[in-house]
Amino acid sequence: MEVTTVSPSPASPTEGDDLCDIDVTHGAIDSVTLLICLCGLAGNGAVLCLLQRTPTTCYIINLAFANFSFLHFVVPSTLLYLLEELSCSTVVPLVFMRALFPLLLFSYNLGLYLLTAISIDRCTSILCPLWYRCRRPQRLSWVVCALLWALSITVIVTMTALCLTREHDHCQVSLITMYAVNLFIFAPAMVISSIILLIKVKYGSQQQRPKRLGIVIFLVVLFCLLFALPLSLFNFLQQLGYTVVPSQVVFLLACIHSSINPFIYFLVGRCWRPCSVRSLQLSLQRVFEQPEENTAHSDDPAMDTAFPTC
Repeated sequence: MEVTTVSPSPASPTEGDDLCDIDVTHGAIDSVTLLICLCGLAGNGAVLCLLQRTPTTCYIINLAFANFSFLHFVVPSTLLYLLEELSCSTVVPLVFMRALFPLLLFSYNLGLYLLTAISIDRCTSILCPLWYRCRRPQRLSWVVCALLWALSITVIVTMTALCLTREHDHCQVSLITMYAVNLFIFAPAMVISSIILLIKVKYGSQQQRPKRLGIVIFLVVLFCLLFALPLSLFNFLQQLGYTVVPSQVVFLLACIHSSINPFIYFLVGRCWRPCSVRSLQLSLQRVFEQPEENTAHSDDPAMDTAFPTC
């Protein structure tokens, strides 16, 4: 199994020289990646701690956990690679990266699957509001999340089993298939549903005053397309024998995507009061809880002030 498909490879020292050549660019990218990951861990951790567990927030909580897990696995590998860059010696055992590779892919794929489910769920709430309010099963979100977890585990277990057979062709086919599913099934579904959502939110005749959730979903999907999908595209092309940009660049972009979502939530639902745990919690409520309440009580104008204003 090729670990370099998801992890930046360290610069190797020049053979025969007493002093090794340190790749400054790789070291700088690894340092920025590490800093972004630490910020992302704090942001996703805040979402997991402050956001209330409800059917409405089920997807967001699972997405925050997937992003937190991805960043959690990235930090030690990036730190070890940075040490290799500086010390010009092998620090990362190959067995460690072979064990970390499936975990990184699992959390990455799970986040992508959840984002697709989130965008489709929001699109359904706009296109079929009556069904969404009255007939949608209350536990549907939890069931979908469980199915996506099962799908992610099945994909990674299958890929790992094929790659451990030492059959390079089988491993390559499994990796190409996994990346192709990400690029040609989940990504288009995400794009189509998000475009519909954006059109309905911008030009629809609905009387809902807060549109924060629609804005958040659109921004999250947009940043996913810009920052997360390049990793799948890079690995897909790499398996076919094409390398367009250094792996460190797409790996950095994936870390940016996993880190930026909490800051989108807090900025869109921001409360103009001194930063505190309470203000962060109110920001999350304004984004994820108020639209649900307003949708369920669209005939009651008093519901516009159901949550504290900031």
